[in-house]
Amino acid sequence: MFVANNLKWFILGIAVVMYLLIILFQDKKVIFSSGAALIVLILGMIFPDGIFKMDGVPGILKAPVYGFTQAVNWNVLFIYLGSMTIASLFIYSRVPARIADGIINRSPNTGLAMVLILAMTGIISIFVENVATVLVMAPIALALCKKIKCNPTMFMMGLAVMSNLEGTATLVGDPPSMIFASYAGYNFNDFFVHQGRLSIFFIVQSGLLAGCLFFYFFFAKNGKNKIDADKTEVVSYFPLWLLLIMIFGLAAISFIPVEIKFLSGGFVLALGIIGLIWYLASQKKSKKETWQLVKELDWETIFFLIGIFIVIAGIQSVGLLEDFAGFLAGLTKGSKILGFFIILLVSIIISGFVDNVPYIIAMLPVADSMAKAMGIRGELFMFALLIGSCLGGNLTPYGASANVVSMGILKKEGYPVNFSGWLKVGVPFTFITTGVAALVLWLLWAN
Repeated sequence: MFVANNLKWFILGIAVVMYLLIILFQDKKVIFSSGAALIVLILGMIFPDGIFKMDGVPGILKAPVYGFTQAVNWNVLFIYLGSMTIASLFIYSRVPARIADGIINRSPNTGLAMVLILAMTGIISIFVENVATVLVMAPIALALCKKIKCNPTMFMMGLAVMSNLEGTATLVGDPPSMIFASYAGYNFNDFFVHQGRLSIFFIVQSGLLAGCLFFYFFFAKNGKNKIDADKTEVVSYFPLWLLLIMIFGLAAISFIPVEIKFLSGGFVLALGIIGLIWYLASQKKSKKETWQLVKELDWETIFFLIGIFIVIAGIQSVGLLEDFAGFLAGLTKGSKILGFFIILLVSIIISGFVDNVPYIIAMLPVADSMAKAMGIRGELFMFALLIGSCLGGNLTPYGASANVVSMGILKKEGYPVNFSGWLKVGVPFTFITTGVAALVLWLLWAN
């Protein structure tokens, strides 16, 4: 008992130090998560039955075997890697730019066109990584602002916050949605309808509509302007077909009654490899150019996730998550609505400053346990966690990578945005979109 209690506090200390270092030095987060994971694995090797318990494996090997076969969710990582590859090829194809040109030409005025482009940015980010979405849409936004001679600050900030908003809408949106799906046992279709109820996709879309109305208020002054955009020449529609095959393929896999390990991850990864072969052979790219595309994928998040998975598995194994769930349940005193708002508000505030991936991995079991202790559906609190942590990233300029990229582009264009300048847009946008999404969530899942 003495060893178990001391291990619990030691693991907690490792996690706290890791999180503090990640907050203070976000550019070195992979080093800190990997280092913390290594310490947890070493502790598991020293105390084989104190942290990771695994039958049929020699004591000293229990920790590394458990860590890399049970703790690390390879299916999530395969989905992320494959979808990132397809997203990069989709951007290369210039199809998103062509769609944006069509929106501009068909809109009755520029103000509405700007709002529709922001909505399109959110929809694209359902399937494409947020930073990549901002990068592909930024030239369109800047060119439009130059034509109508307006300050691009609000438009560029809009690209960032709208791309962040849709991160949890589908299974392939962002790592948080993949992590949630793995924990809750959700398949692709469950994000749309689960147990006969509208699910997280439609809850997030209510936030998207609120966000569109928010920005239309600012862009309405451009309502009398009407411009025409030159049609972007599409390189190829093959990446679009890959994207559609990925979406419908994941939907079809959801109907398979028997769970096959790594099926969805292997499917998406295979599509990504097919895309690379097409890029190399059909587009006549050199091996160096193809390798450059692979190198530019978000490998940092992949390795960061591996470390976080192992650390959180250690926290869970020693019972810390159950302790924290009990503490929060005590604060709520059994009140469903109080628990809902605590999870939502804490998630918004924390995610405004901290990477939401480790937070979500740690908090999903806590939110689920709290809900079950109150005798209510786990989705109510877990969806609140997802909404708060993903939409909360819009609160500050450092809450999401897309925000930082948007600020960098604006600075390069001669329109620097400081911290307080971002808050003027980020705070009202975050609380309006989160408030609407939370209201819809409560109406759908509270009973």
